[in-house]
Amino acid sequence: MLVDLRSDTVTLPSPAMREAMQNAPLGDDVFGEDPTVNRLESLAAQTFGMEAAVFCPSGTMTNQIAIKCHTQPGDEVICDENSHVYQYEGGGIAFNSGCSVKLLAGDRGRITADQVESAIQPDDPHRPVSRLVVVENTSNRGGGSCYAFEELTNIGAFCKKKGLSYHIDGARLFNAMVAKKESPLHYGAIFDSISICLSKGLGAPVGSLLLGQNSFIKKARRIRKVFGGGMRQAGSLAAAGIYALENNIDRLKMDHERAKAIEEVLLAKSFVKGVLPVETNIVIATCNTDADAKDFIASMKEKGILFFSIAPGKFRMVTHLDLTDQKMNYLLDSLKKF
Repeated sequence: MLVDLRSDTVTLPSPAMREAMQNAPLGDDVFGEDPTVNRLESLAAQTFGMEAAVFCPSGTMTNQIAIKCHTQPGDEVICDENSHVYQYEGGGIAFNSGCSVKLLAGDRGRITADQVESAIQPDDPHRPVSRLVVVENTSNRGGGSCYAFEELTNIGAFCKKKGLSYHIDGARLFNAMVAKKESPLHYGAIFDSISICLSKGLGAPVGSLLLGQNSFIKKARRIRKVFGGGMRQAGSLAAAGIYALENNIDRLKMDHERAKAIEEVLLAKSFVKGVLPVETNIVIATCNTDADAKDFIASMKEKGILFFSIAPGKFRMVTHLDLTDQKMNYLLDSLKKF
């Protein structure tokens, strides 16, 4: 039996999702003529109360387009030191936008309005211009931690006061909203731009969306073209995204419950030093030694259970919709016996 916990990106489209993909009406999206892509973009924008959206191949692209839209070369982007836009997007902030980065030491990936205020550069020609604040919800390296919405609102109010743009990397935003019982309309009201991913917990094979106001998305489409992200008959992929948004959000609660069950078993193991508090579908544990982690990962791999180390002595497991009851029972039984 294979139990793949490396990421929630490993999911395969369900038969119903494949049927939706097969039957999707198609057109040329670069000409704006793919009806299924147009429907997906409209659905996502309306869900968050934004004016428009643009469909892209990946969350890295939506984030990088947003950063380039909001900034000019020489500007500075403020974000947490563990944020995906800094850690896992290939240095794209510098490469694509010519910006520097002000890194903040948040709490499990979550920064505060006070930290943002203290990070603003003075009006000095020797310094970059503070231009954009990026937050990530949930925080990947924070173990799937969720922001308190009040703090997001406070950061947004400060950004508005100081004329800074405000972007959210919402790769797993639906996980946060399900866990916190929040409304997407509330997010649309405070952010200048929102990136959401369809190919993680929602189970689509490919795709992310960047949301914003009409003028912002018009600019984003031009940058998407420059980045090579213009797709032609992309409706088959968009159909999977529509199916995901209409069918796979509420079930995220199950992923969270399963991650919590994994946490409980790991906390009982003597070789585990600690586990970051599990709020959503990510489990990050620290072992007593790096050797313990390597031995554990290797032993579980022999049993067909896949996950990996994210730092010396640390490993990550991610639950998702392809983790069936049978696989979950096998996983828990294997963990208990190790």
